[in-house]
Amino acid sequence: MTCFPLLFRKKVSSEARRDPEIDEELSGLQNVRIFTYKELRNACGNFSSANKIGEGGFGSVYKGLLRDGKVAAIKVLSAESRQGVREFLTEINVISEIEHENLVKLYGCCVEGDQRILVYNYLENNSLAQTLLGGGYSDIQFNWRTRSRICIGVARGLAFLHEEVRPHIVHRDIKASNILLDEDLIPKISDFGLAKLIPSHLTHVSTRVAGTIGYLAPEYAIRGQLTRKADIYSFGVLLVEIVSGRCNTNARLPIGEQYILEKTWELYEQGELVGMVDISLNGFFDAEEACRILKIALLCTQDNPKLRPSMSSVVKMLSGEIDVGESKITKPSMISDIMDLKVKEQKGNDDMKISSSRSASSASDSQGNTLSFAASSAANTTFTVQYDQST
Repeated sequence: MTCFPLLFRKKVSSEARRDPEIDEELSGLQNVRIFTYKELRNACGNFSSANKIGEGGFGSVYKGLLRDGKVAAIKVLSAESRQGVREFLTEINVISEIEHENLVKLYGCCVEGDQRILVYNYLENNSLAQTLLGGGYSDIQFNWRTRSRICIGVARGLAFLHEEVRPHIVHRDIKASNILLDEDLIPKISDFGLAKLIPSHLTHVSTRVAGTIGYLAPEYAIRGQLTRKADIYSFGVLLVEIVSGRCNTNARLPIGEQYILEKTWELYEQGELVGMVDISLNGFFDAEEACRILKIALLCTQDNPKLRPSMSSVVKMLSGEIDVGESKITKPSMISDIMDLKVKEQKGNDDMKISSSRSASSASDSQGNTLSFAASSAANTTFTVQYDQST
């Protein structure tokens, strides 16, 4: 087993130095602290379930106390993510250099044996999923000004990933549980760039789709077409959640109320968008701004990906720099379009198989159903979907 001790000044074990190429990768890390597996195991109490704060497609997340007294969020990547040392460190180096006020900062990592672990700063206020959408289990008060600031902050972070980072990063899983909040309730997008840490044969857009139903753009969920426009669709759904204070899907509600995107479109057609605003605000909100944000959400979720605006345009619309082209809004793609997919009976090797199993979604998510669709066809498409249920 190759072990890399705590590294800040490019110190590595003599065993690691036997491979000049790996040593070169380590020496190239400028902003990443390398931890030993033992150090992180101790920090998490032997990865105790009591310290587990989330689990998702990329792996499990634990709250840990490092030796220097720093509290950290420690993500143990799943077996699918366990690349070779060189490939892993190359991607970590890229991610570590990405800095933005609205992105979670990578603090360090562990590369020991087959272990691949990421270490992030721990944010006390957790995620939008557990606070704003957590069913009243948080003491945080999300007034209108805070919600508006969160919308703009997330938009700026995503615009940075889409348009300023080179090469551009498509997040693939924008949702409430991946929006963390610092002590000032400034939003931080987490899990960006992690798709690169999974071997290429598992992440090619034609062979694997990972995301959460309700946030998934239909062209991505159904045909595996992954572009920045898929992230923009997910962001549009997130906007509605922030304004309404509701999860995108709630099977406990009447049929016409279960999917907030469908409800938003219905109210838009009726000219009553203000009816989507969270009633817990007790009327203390900017109605004009709320309706503008909801219209932007509809622009982002239009059925035709080409009609969705870029994230830089979204930032300008949210901040009032440019007008929302209301006349350009077309009907969004609905979650029911995905949920109503019909699966034919098995017919030889070209049949489609559906399996359903319980799983926990990513850090800070509520429990949901995971649906796996595998098709043996000309397109050879496989995709995995996580379906969050409201708490």
